Amino acid sequence: MLASPSSHQAILNAWAKASTWLVGRYVVMPNHVHLFCAPNGIDASSLERWMRFWKSYATGLIGKQGQVWQRHHWDRQLRRGESYGEKWEYVRNNPVRHGYVTDASDWPYQGELNELRW
Repeated sequence: MLASPSSHQAILNAWAKASTWLVGRYVVMPNHVHLFCAPNGIDASSLERWMRFWKSYATGLIGKQGQVWQRHHWDRQLRRGESYGEKWEYVRNNPVRHGYVTDASDWPYQGELNELRW
């Protein structure tokens, strides 16, 4: 459901509206989203609050009744020495591992909104 042109655009619009955090690279899968994000300044809301906001906003734009998002989210903070590039390669290959495409670059529901520096 999320991996469609209209849902993809709704998610992008929600992230643009929810500007207290910056979204870097992301992959939208049929039933979940992988993304790298960072606070946009020192007054950024909590990650939990930010996620609730953009998910709610995107749901309204998608126009679907009922549950759209998984109830919980899993976050992992990248620490110094960890490679953003390596983590990205793992995430962007999710559509390949699930059999949706044979090459990650063919998956249309991915991108980079902001260049995040680690």
